[in-house]
Amino acid sequence: MTPEIHLHVLASGSKGNAALVEGPGGLVLVDDGLSRRALVARADELGVDVGHVVGVILTHEHSDHVGGLTVFCNRFDGPLFATAGTAGARRYLAELPFTLVGHEDEFELAGMRVRTFPTSHDVADPVGLRFSTADDALGFCTDTGELGECALEALTDVRILALESNHDERMLATGDYPAYLKARVGGPTGHLSNAQAAHALGRLVGEDTETVVAMHLSQENNRPSVCVRTLAEAVGAEVVPGEDGRPEARTPDGRLTICCAAQDWPLSVW
Repeated sequence: MTPEIHLHVLASGSKGNAALVEGPGGLVLVDDGLSRRALVARADELGVDVGHVVGVILTHEHSDHVGGLTVFCNRFDGPLFATAGTAGARRYLAELPFTLVGHEDEFELAGMRVRTFPTSHDVADPVGLRFSTADDALGFCTDTGELGECALEALTDVRILALESNHDERMLATGDYPAYLKARVGGPTGHLSNAQAAHALGRLVGEDTETVVAMHLSQENNRPSVCVRTLAEAVGAEVVPGEDGRPEARTPDGRLTICCAAQDWPLSVW
């Protein structure tokens, strides 16, 4: 694939989520659970101008994904996209002028074709996203307890795959969370584990896949090193020191890289 789409993860985790997908026609903000100050500061750190955002898409209504949107919209008059369930789930969201999309829909934004697909989370009507041009594709899927057939099909053989890898199953089982929360996180409407994400890579990684970004890592029940190692084993990659000592993995032929997004540092994938 010819690189035409780029990913800038500003924050990924339970304390706040926001990502920018850069296409030929500008930036798309996917979720906004950050203050405007933090959003702008992290984008600036990556050399990205949030003034080039041409549209916003929400995946679901949890506050760590939407808490900063109202303030962001004070200086933004572009289109906002969400499912009817998401847009109506919180009073302050219902007051915003959303363009409603279905959970299996397609529309044009920032020079890209955007495709939604249903995810499995304990919210009203969540979605994942596939962004594509004629020569490039990016898949984005977090906050789901399982991957249905629509999700698997949409995420297959994209050049950049941003996929939830929230927890290590052993760490969750033996950790301090109460039993009800362990059941929620590990259940079918919770979050994908490292093992589930690794299993999915066997189908999702294709000849065009260059980068897998592990998303929404739990700070209590996961570690970047554990996550990367688990995903690497699924695709025959080897763990190597990444930028600033952050763990990464690469296949022996150098064609595929696995890395982690984080709560506290931004990340760009070109």
